Amino acid sequence: MIVRVWHGWTSPGDADAYERFLRETLFAGLRAGVYGFRGGWALRRRSGDEEEFLVMTLFESLDAVRAFAGDDYETPVIEPEAARLLIRGDERAAHYESVIEPSA
Repeated sequence: MIVRVWHGWTSPGDADAYERFLRETLFAGLRAGVYGFRGGWALRRRSGDEEEFLVMTLFESLDAVRAFAGDDYETPVIEPEAARLLIRGDERAAHYESVIEPSA
């Protein structure tokens, strides 16, 4: 399992629209058509005068990440709709290969 992590920031006025984009467009599109996509989460919080989003997507392998993001898979994939809403974002996405779950 690979977890892809990326941060983006919006103005407070665009935060609800970006949250809708994540839920209705990004995650729905990944679920419907990206090989190896296994789910994801987005976390949101107020950070000063901005809204911060931490986006985590799960893929079954690095090959699946490449199928989504291309060979330079650390480059963020920013859809035009998202680009209009974001103030800024991480220049690179981080990838974690170990997912540690709590024991029962």
